[in-house]
Amino acid sequence: DGAIPILIHIASGPPGGPLLNVELSEFEPAFKRHLHAAHTITRMLVPGMEESGIGRIVNIISTSVKQVIPGLGVSNTIRGSVAQWAKTLAMELGPFGISVNNILPGYTTAKRLQEIATNKADKLNITAEEVIKEWEKNTTLKRLGTPSEIANVITFLSSDKSSYITGQNISVDGGR
Repeated sequence: DGAIPILIHIASGPPGGPLLNVELSEFEPAFKRHLHAAHTITRMLVPGMEESGIGRIVNIISTSVKQVIPGLGVSNTIRGSVAQWAKTLAMELGPFGISVNNILPGYTTAKRLQEIATNKADKLNITAEEVIKEWEKNTTLKRLGTPSEIANVITFLSSDKSSYITGQNISVDGGR
């Protein structure tokens, strides 16, 4: 029938910095990249999902939805907006057999995390490795996550095995 049954949405984070140092205009690109893009593509795909009676929408956001991350003011704000957007969609789309869930990754070995660690290290006059060690201490598992650990949750939420899960913020953060 041509319907696309699974939508996975992820967007890179905006630049860091304290919230009150941000000009209002700096929110716009982040809102467009995260909320506007997700909304636009969702609107395009939902009619096919509704027609087929099944659909999975998975947003990869951030643990900042539950606990803000110091120095990421715009990111914390935008990602909270996306989380509420998704929970509203879950309520609206549930009757059509479409689930909408958010994955909240914690510290995950990725290029973006290395960039954040380097920026933070420069400000604190320490090494990026010391920053990462501190982040590892802030998790119950005492390590960073891997992209494959996030992918495993995406795979589950995209499958029929998760058909009774919707409107959830699922942390994949090593117990941050």
